[in-house]
Amino acid sequence: MSSKSPIRELVLKRRDVMLGMAASGAGAAMGFQPGFARASDGTSELVKSHGYSFFGDLKYPPDFTHFDYVNPDAPKGGEISMSARGTFDGMNRWASKGRPGLYSGLVAEAMLARAPFDEAVPADSITDSYCHLAKSVEYPKSKEWCVFHIRPEARFSDGTQLTAHDAAFTHSLFLEQGIRSFARSVKQRISSVEAIDDLTLRATFVDGISRRSLISQVGSTPVFSKAWYEKTGERLDEPSLLTPLGSGPYVVDDFDINRYIIYKRNPDYWGWHLPVNVGRHNFDRVRVEYFLDETAEFEAFKAGEYTFRQEGSTKRWATGYDFPGVQSGSIKREELPDGLPPSPVGFVFNMQRAPFTDIRVREALSLAFNFEWVSASLQYGLTTQRHSFVQNTPLEAKGPPSGLEKVLLETLGDLVPAEMMRDDAVRAHTSNPDTVSDRRNQRKALKLLQDAGWSVGSDGKFRDADGTLVEFDIMLSSSTSDTAEAIITTYVQTLNKWGITAGMDKVDSAQYQGRFLDKDFDMMYTRNHAFMSAGTGLNQLYGSETAIVSSYNPQSLQSPLVDAIIEGSLQTSSREEEEAALMALDRALRYLRIQIPSGYVAENWVASYDMYEHPENLPPLALGALDFWWFNQDKYEALKASGALR
Repeated sequence: MSSKSPIRELVLKRRDVMLGMAASGAGAAMGFQPGFARASDGTSELVKSHGYSFFGDLKYPPDFTHFDYVNPDAPKGGEISMSARGTFDGMNRWASKGRPGLYSGLVAEAMLARAPFDEAVPADSITDSYCHLAKSVEYPKSKEWCVFHIRPEARFSDGTQLTAHDAAFTHSLFLEQGIRSFARSVKQRISSVEAIDDLTLRATFVDGISRRSLISQVGSTPVFSKAWYEKTGERLDEPSLLTPLGSGPYVVDDFDINRYIIYKRNPDYWGWHLPVNVGRHNFDRVRVEYFLDETAEFEAFKAGEYTFRQEGSTKRWATGYDFPGVQSGSIKREELPDGLPPSPVGFVFNMQRAPFTDIRVREALSLAFNFEWVSASLQYGLTTQRHSFVQNTPLEAKGPPSGLEKVLLETLGDLVPAEMMRDDAVRAHTSNPDTVSDRRNQRKALKLLQDAGWSVGSDGKFRDADGTLVEFDIMLSSSTSDTAEAIITTYVQTLNKWGITAGMDKVDSAQYQGRFLDKDFDMMYTRNHAFMSAGTGLNQLYGSETAIVSSYNPQSLQSPLVDAIIEGSLQTSSREEEEAALMALDRALRYLRIQIPSGYVAENWVASYDMYEHPENLPPLALGALDFWWFNQDKYEALKASGALR
């Protein structure tokens, strides 16, 4: 590795100027000295582009006609319907309370293209974003500010013009009424967003910080109608049956609380001509059917009440699809490639609460989870053990640190534990698949708990160093799948067998959501977020800055080591350096044992009535069923004629 690497030169200069611990209730934040990100060329050289990539290497040229992975001739029409489990109480996706309807955020668009159904756009590049509401973005090389030039033809779904004043209003709305962790993060990095005129939006960024993701952050903020908010008196942070007025290709057509939602493709949508939309948004209607439990949900699919299903149950995939619709070929099953890292699902500790503040306790409790037995006995051997937060990607830490990753970690000095520098990256433990409770792992756990001051009383139960009985619950929702509940039940039984007093706290879905947001739980079976690029959003996922209030950081993780690595990732100037920094982040998260990882399935399991089609070569970053698949009218008519569909 060249000794002239930019990351080496920059971080070595600042080996002795690390920030101290911040005396705040949220915990300490450790990072590189401010000023690290300032470009040497000032603001003299301007970039004006049809898209944005921090590294300046957009895949698609200014005159591109469509994304490579779409079918530009895909027919428009038909309906795709899927299911949701649980309840919803409103249609405001951005409310900080309540449970919004699935996909209710699809009505809004942003300066840069975003997926209405929460998938990557484009789906074949991690680092690229392309203009949408804006026709171009302009910024200096130093990225001290940016200007979006808005398309004059952009319209809200009611036909009124979308302007820079709406975008500036929406920015302020998110700061005043948005999710607290997001608002706090934005205020600390973006000094102003203002309308220069009707079609010019300017954002100015705070000096002395990394600006690598700030243009993307402003560019991905949804834009709502200022006039609509003024007329209705609605609030962004409160549940509502009204959906904020946006400019997207779909609008809400109809809904019945806790029963269904129907979105319809807007025939008067302003943006059909844009290259980013060609071959996309092909269904006339997208319908979501709600069910209280998974049994009713699956039976409804068999009966044709909804027609597309992405299967998440290993048991059902292995045993549940032997019914007439599949046997006749009316329903097809596909195992489609998934190029994204598997979702980091597992048992999450609330690290605000004892005893989970002790890494030895977290490791000991991890040893009680027997993945091998769970996979073989509850998941039909269809899952693979996950070790990494970015499993099966170039970012996955393996072996001891080397190359640029080692360079970055070395600059952090005593923040990095010696064993983390010396040893292989932490991997999930192995267990005996023939028994739920592995005695070898039990002995290891006992030693760790003794080191943490725990002891076993005369009743056979563990107590902490103060002699207090250690008790905690694992919270789960009433809509949790049978398989997930069986996994939780099995884990709790093992903990109890080992003398650890644990239980299950099953609550309804609305209470579950509220307690999750308030961090009112001991443990839960949920997911963290994987990461494929560096950005200030990493602070919301894993940083101390907003740990207590961030719903994206369920552990409330507050680690000076993680904070410093995130800051280092924001200072990288090439994809190679960025990958090295993210590899260090993966290594640190695994070392800290913030989650007990469960298994994953490497493919997308899809069952659908045979009337949907998709490109032969799917992109790596999205399945895209609601984005760029399409409807075959002839196949639909054949299914109706056969009686497979009503």
